[in-house]
Amino acid sequence: MSRRQSEFTHLLRSSGSYLATAGVFSLAVNILYLAGPLYMLQVYDRVVSSGSEVTLLMLTFALLAAYLALAGLDAVRARVLTKASIHLDRRIAPRIMTAIIHRPGLAGGARSQLLRDFDSLRQFMTGSGIHALFDLPWTPIYIAVAFLLHWTLGAFALGCSVVLVLMALLNELLVRAPLAEANAAAARSYAFTETSLRNIEVVRAMGMTEALLERWACDRNHMLERQVAASDRAATLQSVIRFLRLSMQSLILGLGAYLVIERDATAGSMFAASLLLGRALQPVEQIVGAWRNFISAHGALRRLNALFAASPSRTPDLSLPRPAGRLAVEGLTALAPGNPTPLLRGVSFTLEPGEALGVIGPSGAGKSTLARHLVGVTAPAAGAVRLDGADVAAWSYGSLGRHVGYLPQDIELFSGTAAANISRFQAGNDAATLHAAEMAGVHDLVLRLSQGYDTPIGEGGAALSGGFRQRLALARAVYGDPSLVVLDEPSSNLDAEGDAALADCILELKRRGTTVVVVSHRPATLGVVDKLLVLKDGAAVLFGLRSEILAQLARKQTHAAGAADAQPAKAA
Repeated sequence: MSRRQSEFTHLLRSSGSYLATAGVFSLAVNILYLAGPLYMLQVYDRVVSSGSEVTLLMLTFALLAAYLALAGLDAVRARVLTKASIHLDRRIAPRIMTAIIHRPGLAGGARSQLLRDFDSLRQFMTGSGIHALFDLPWTPIYIAVAFLLHWTLGAFALGCSVVLVLMALLNELLVRAPLAEANAAAARSYAFTETSLRNIEVVRAMGMTEALLERWACDRNHMLERQVAASDRAATLQSVIRFLRLSMQSLILGLGAYLVIERDATAGSMFAASLLLGRALQPVEQIVGAWRNFISAHGALRRLNALFAASPSRTPDLSLPRPAGRLAVEGLTALAPGNPTPLLRGVSFTLEPGEALGVIGPSGAGKSTLARHLVGVTAPAAGAVRLDGADVAAWSYGSLGRHVGYLPQDIELFSGTAAANISRFQAGNDAATLHAAEMAGVHDLVLRLSQGYDTPIGEGGAALSGGFRQRLALARAVYGDPSLVVLDEPSSNLDAEGDAALADCILELKRRGTTVVVVSHRPATLGVVDKLLVLKDGAAVLFGLRSEILAQLARKQTHAAGAADAQPAKAA
């Protein structure tokens, strides 16, 4: 296991004390299980021959007391494992959420799948499978006790155990492939379902329901088909193993009876050996029965290890002072996963504090990709983005986020109040929340809500208009007087009043010395920027003062129009 992957293992080992305690209880539980065979030995070898009813009564009381203690210890072991799962949830779940948030290129379905993976791993710790794992090391002990009764009984018990272990391995070989295929199909099905439900309005408006159901059913039917195949194979092997275990327990009685007839063993040994064999084989049968859970837990562990390897925890960096806002982009190159064609190619420019840059270009030019790199959401393939000389990709997220405002093209609000969404869910600074809302020109709109700033806006702000959501997101971006604000198509849902409020907000940010980068095509928005950057096919083709860039673009358009007019003349 690599160094990065070992982080997840280290977090799992934080529950080692709970597992050690469960192991101690397993020791006591399995020792108490020996009470049954000992009871059989004493009853058939001493009580029956002596006819002592008092001895029988005392032995029975002792057996019941042992079984009562066994049941209590087993219940305590289950509670200890439950506490271990809760401890793991508190230690690991926040780290998983952090890794998911900070891992680029992870689709929504994959994110929720990782959380389901951890839940399945945590629930495995409280299921029957882990109890069987704790009891399995005692199988050799029970076989050794059977050897003490008679070497023939011990040898028979050992052979039976080997047969059942081989059957368990066969079960693993038969079930592994269909279960892996079923899990992969399930992940695809869940991801497609989440995507479809997020776009439910488009589905309903354009009558895509039947077509989507057919597409959805492909992965789901494949998942069900492979699950059925795995379940049928596992059920068949379970039935065979159950037949073998019951037959073995009966056959050892027959073997014991033969030894009794030959005067090589006592009747008590015969019955005690049957109980010992049953207990020795029970964990193997339980593990085979829970094999699907083992496979799921193993897959979950592998995927979570991969997540932690791709999103390693960052050690606390030296706390840097609040940046003034000098932004330097140095040879920035960006690649999409699995695509060799760069999204950005060697983009370079510099902005001083208080300057506003407008980024324009055709669709697919790399404007949104540039915006994500400027705020450190995505790490570049080459080059760097520096804020006051510090690489934003290497800056700790929590520290950088306090000084950066970001309005993405796809607006996402969160379930909570309007105030919480504006304040980035940081409580205790109402003045900063009101100030951000006033800068974004959304203060009056919020006051008109049923409960003002305390109004729950629902999941994604679905009850609000697109313009309202965009202005709330703008207020969130300017909250806390950031040093750098990046706005990606901030006016796509705004009316004339919203455009004016956005322009006023950008002017106020400039006045405060905040560096602003705006991706937009609207003249009202670009009219307040100082410089323009023109992107085409991922490359910066023009950069400079707004007036100069607009003049160059106008000359190019005039030249292109003249060339187009000349073509018909030549043809004539």
